[in-house]
Amino acid sequence: MYIASVPNRSSPPAKLLRESYREKGKVKTRTLANLTSWAPERIEALRQLLQGGTVVGPRLEDAFEIVRSRPHGHVAAVLGILHRLKLDHLLCAKRSRERDLAVALIAARILRPDSKLATSRGLSAETMESTLGECLNIDTVDEDELYTAMDWLYERQPAIEKALAKRHLTEGGMVLYDLTSTYFEGHCCPLAKLGYARDGKRGKLQIEFGLLTNAEGCPVAVEVFEGNIGDPQTLASQVKKLRERFGIERIVLVGDRGMITHARIREDLATVDGLDWITALRMPAIRKLVESGSLQLSLFDKKDLAEIADPDYPGERLVVCKNPLLAEERARKRSELLAATEKDLRQIKIATERAKSPLRGRENIALRVGKVLGRFKVGKHFELTITDNSFDFKRAQRAIDEEASLDGFYIIRTSVGVDRLSAVQAVRAYKQLSSVERAFRSLKTVDLHVRPIHHHKADRVRAHVWLCTLAFHVEWHMRRALAPLLFDDHDKAEGEKRRASIVAKAQRSPAAHAKAETKRTGNGQPVHSFQSLLRDLATIVKNRVQPKAGDGFDVITRPTSLQSTAFKLMGVVLRA
Repeated sequence: MYIASVPNRSSPPAKLLRESYREKGKVKTRTLANLTSWAPERIEALRQLLQGGTVVGPRLEDAFEIVRSRPHGHVAAVLGILHRLKLDHLLCAKRSRERDLAVALIAARILRPDSKLATSRGLSAETMESTLGECLNIDTVDEDELYTAMDWLYERQPAIEKALAKRHLTEGGMVLYDLTSTYFEGHCCPLAKLGYARDGKRGKLQIEFGLLTNAEGCPVAVEVFEGNIGDPQTLASQVKKLRERFGIERIVLVGDRGMITHARIREDLATVDGLDWITALRMPAIRKLVESGSLQLSLFDKKDLAEIADPDYPGERLVVCKNPLLAEERARKRSELLAATEKDLRQIKIATERAKSPLRGRENIALRVGKVLGRFKVGKHFELTITDNSFDFKRAQRAIDEEASLDGFYIIRTSVGVDRLSAVQAVRAYKQLSSVERAFRSLKTVDLHVRPIHHHKADRVRAHVWLCTLAFHVEWHMRRALAPLLFDDHDKAEGEKRRASIVAKAQRSPAAHAKAETKRTGNGQPVHSFQSLLRDLATIVKNRVQPKAGDGFDVITRPTSLQSTAFKLMGVVLRA
């Protein structure tokens, strides 16, 4: 360290405490503190100490003390990406208290998802747990003000979604749509209903929400629905949103087989000019194609992809795929479910045959049997015999064999012409729905913890989901930039080259395999998960250094090589 005197035009020279260091063979300089306000004798005494001399007075280590340390690096990373995306300007063009609080809520959801009370304490100067509040000039805030900021953010959702769609959706491009549910704590919200529990929380009230993304999985819009709504019923509102609010005339909508059904195609999609779609057929429809002769299974003994036509699907394309690995997995799962069902049904049969207190009554026996079949969902593969005094069962082997013959087959159904989309591209587009599923995992469990929901007002629930979606939008961009340091595959194009066909299992790139095996990047740096990298960046702290005499100053921890790489990948400059 040394003291530099910097000319300052007509004012006295600035006295700066500086430090020199090497990075990749280059000498760089950073300013640690501005000492201009110090008395000349104090500056001279410090200069002598830095040059190895001695002065009368306390030792150098006794002349300063660190009075507070605030984790800063992870905050700088999240806010840096958020500002680089200009997301704060999308929320509101003019800076305000509400906008700063909304930005704080989005960033806090990534840094540490928590209740509004805990978040307010983490932002306030007296109880801060990072520099987030300090960077946004938030000295004090309570939970009620954060709830008001959530309401403010929710009111702007339509305008913000429109701006995001303008950035990430293109005319004639693909839009991915999927729906998920999450459980609810309490009984007072009108949105909370009993429905199909995708989280496995049976008996819990839940909500559902649908996410729209671009072809790469970048979230653009979200909508919350009542917890008992069927997937296809949500489709019409998304089409209306894309066409009317976002102003996109030509769209290719990609949704799964439970979303884009035959009825929805007929009633909601086929009637809209410029709207194309990609989905898949359900198993009964595939079986019907086999029975009609349109699909001949023997054709796929030596190939895994082909297009077929059928009069029931005029003007549409059907791309048949056969995946041997998927066939093995379905056969394994079916075998396990059949065995587990037989085990429980056998116990019921024993109960009807025991000497003491045997199970009697057709209704009682049927009730027990129904619970077993409802648990394992393979009742169609059993033939049951129930009387008032007995119960017997056996496998319906013919039905099992018929189902097994279609193991590994799936059929992509699309209205997009071959001149715009090849068969391989259509299959790849449908498989991109996995990126929405990854988004749901991140939203619900891994990172942002949208569940469980404790809000009671319908609009607060919608605001909560919207807030989490905006946080994931920032995280999506962070993950993409930081992929070389994460276990994520940052060279997917190379992985695609190693893939035998679009139907075959996706292959990770050699670089991704190397990261997984060695836990090191190509240049020897540690590989992280997204959360562990945030924790690593949090070790960059802002220390408040207080001299025994004079004003204090802030010093930021010097980043490690890994941390410097992370900020460089994100295009973010680490500042105090």
